[in-house]
Amino acid sequence: MDDEILRETETGPIEAEFKDQVISIRRVTKVVKGGKNLSFSVLAAVGNGRGLVGVGKGKAREVPQAIAKAVENAKKNLIRVPLVGTTIPHPVKGEDGAGTVVLRPASPGTGVIAGGAVRVIMELAGVKDILTKSIRSNNPFSVANATIKAIKKLKSPEEVAKNRGKVVEELRS
Repeated sequence: MDDEILRETETGPIEAEFKDQVISIRRVTKVVKGGKNLSFSVLAAVGNGRGLVGVGKGKAREVPQAIAKAVENAKKNLIRVPLVGTTIPHPVKGEDGAGTVVLRPASPGTGVIAGGAVRVIMELAGVKDILTKSIRSNNPFSVANATIKAIKKLKSPEEVAKNRGKVVEELRS
């Protein structure tokens, strides 16, 4: 795995400090012959505040168990967010189902202009200045997945320069 995610100690690898936050908790039911089976569906995000973030889902009969499953699942789905200072390198749009999210870089001091699932994911990723817009669906699951898809589309200036066979300074002019 990534050396920033895991650190070696005398006893073996330990996880880096990840913060987790619950985005949504829903009570769901399954109707069976004998009645209704209740369980809880949880959407959670984890991040280290330095460019790593993940989103996961968990489902269990008890809320704490569902949260634990969601956090564990989110840690398995970590992605890197290319940061330029305190913001993202370029505008990007992500879609998932009916959820659409637009992420735009912002100048220093702007803050995180976002709501719901997008705000949680951006703060856990370590993005300090960003403008976002959530369009169409406000379902937290769709919005969170659309945000992750948008983040996956981001390319760092170094990556773009390498693909074009140029130096980063040439891109800025």
